[in-house]
Amino acid sequence: MKILVASHSYIVDLNCEKFRTLAKLEPGIEVTIVVPKRWKPGGVMKDTIETRYQEEGSFRVVPISNFSQNNQGLLTFGADLISLLKEFRPDIIQVEQGSKSLAYAQLITLNHLLRLKAKNLFFTWWNLPYELKFPISLLEAYNLKHTNGIIAGNQAGAEILRDRGYQGKLQIMPQLGVDDSLFCPQPQPKLATQLGINSGDFVIGFAGRFVPEKGILTLIKALDNLRDRTWKLLLLGRGELKAEVQQQAKSLGFSKRLIWIESVPHAEVYRYINLMNTLVLPSETTYQFKTLTSVGWKEQFGHVLIEAMACQVPVIGSDSGEIPNVIDRAGLVFPEGNVGELSDRLAQLMDNRSFAEELGQRGYERVIAKYTNRALAKELLEFYRSL
Repeated sequence: MKILVASHSYIVDLNCEKFRTLAKLEPGIEVTIVVPKRWKPGGVMKDTIETRYQEEGSFRVVPISNFSQNNQGLLTFGADLISLLKEFRPDIIQVEQGSKSLAYAQLITLNHLLRLKAKNLFFTWWNLPYELKFPISLLEAYNLKHTNGIIAGNQAGAEILRDRGYQGKLQIMPQLGVDDSLFCPQPQPKLATQLGINSGDFVIGFAGRFVPEKGILTLIKALDNLRDRTWKLLLLGRGELKAEVQQQAKSLGFSKRLIWIESVPHAEVYRYINLMNTLVLPSETTYQFKTLTSVGWKEQFGHVLIEAMACQVPVIGSDSGEIPNVIDRAGLVFPEGNVGELSDRLAQLMDNRSFAEELGQRGYERVIAKYTNRALAKELLEFYRSL
């Protein structure tokens, strides 16, 4: 089976692990990933990335000339894509830019014109209802009409596509897995000492952006109800709310309990997760369901949850978006924005360490079964075969 995947996501080498694993599952599987030759990510990374060709056995990453260097929806590829398609002749073409993607329409059209007879798939994270105007509505209709299979990153995304008329095969699974050789239980006594964490401290962890939709202020308020207990809050990340978090913690009298880790390479994140007694993802939906527009946000998956679960760290998450489906029975869920309920979940783990350990074990077993790169690669291969 020859599989071609196109996405800007795979300019990051770590993101390729699922497909590297897929290429090694069985003899006869070949994976070619198409990435933009030049890409300028948003956020803190401002330099344009020049991607490079990679080849490892039956897996390779091929940079292709591209139009638009920082807009996923407008991304399309140059004429060198045609020669690659003629040479590779894939059985599966998967574009990971969503249902309204120009690149997906381009690959669908080239598949037809070159008579490749490959199955067309796309991946999407989008989990909010939306309305489209011409000509974008026409673009999506064309893409859906010629789609053989969809991979949705969450249950809400799958339901939205069904509501928009798609009746074909659909699989729900995340885009990226977790590296369980890196994210696994690993005691970090030296790091704990460096950060002033004592053996009796209950370490509550938060990893992510300090923005309103991630619910960090709800977490701070919930901790005010637990000030009589021995805990520390490990904050891993950065964002616009840092100053407000500092101010609130100071006004509540526990600013000295906060440990700030602003910037850590992803390959080092496991060390800090292994310091935690629980990781909290208190995301809060900002989408207004009355408007039926695409303005707003709700949690699409929560990748940090599966990283913590892989380290046997019990997790607490709000009920925003996909979080309850990711956690299932392997952690605790509370109503988003509910300070009292979050305090209650934290107290449950503080007061019952054996229960916390049981949840950590459940989380670990769930990740190994469903969310490692190998587990996702096997699930993906079965979906391809079903097409």
